Amino acid sequence: MAYSNNVFINCPFDDDYYPLLKPIIYTVIYCGLNPKISETKDGDNIRIRQIQELIEISKYSIHDISRIETIPPRFNMPLELGMDLGCKRYSKKDKKCLILEKELYRFKEVMSDISGQDISNHNNDPVLIVKAIRNWIYKIRSTNKKPVSFNTIWDLYNEFVSDFDKDMRAENLDPNKMWEIPFSELIDLTANWIKAKKKIKK
Repeated sequence: MAYSNNVFINCPFDDDYYPLLKPIIYTVIYCGLNPKISETKDGDNIRIRQIQELIEISKYSIHDISRIETIPPRFNMPLELGMDLGCKRYSKKDKKCLILEKELYRFKEVMSDISGQDISNHNNDPVLIVKAIRNWIYKIRSTNKKPVSFNTIWDLYNEFVSDFDKDMRAENLDPNKMWEIPFSELIDLTANWIKAKKKIKK
């Protein structure tokens, strides 16, 4: 899809974060946007270059910097956030980003320079993830097609998870493991489910 519909997602890639990543992807797609996530496609791929390309082709971005709390701390997410903010400053001035944190204002302890950005806390709660992203998209979209309430999206997301888990287990795959299928496949499955659900409702 075009630049104006793309959302670069910068978040941890591990099983502990998977219960948060899935609702991020679902909410972005349900609200009519196209999620972009870095994944290695060939052995010669240099990940930092792919991330730079995804940042450049995405008008919107979601950055979860909550893993700065771990021991040792994870700095990939703040690095990619910095790259995105630099792209906005020097190249794509219409870019917009949402920064997610576990606890409100905790970022000030380690990254006080990002004060003033659009930052939301989620407390590792998928419902708060859906709410934060839905409300952010509502504010940034210029189209008249505003998203439904976050409660509606959350209820439908739980229907999706039930179907997704059942289909994964039918293929002897663990629905709770992030690396069982590629991100691109997860995005396709999510988009197809949402499309079918919306078609039924019409």
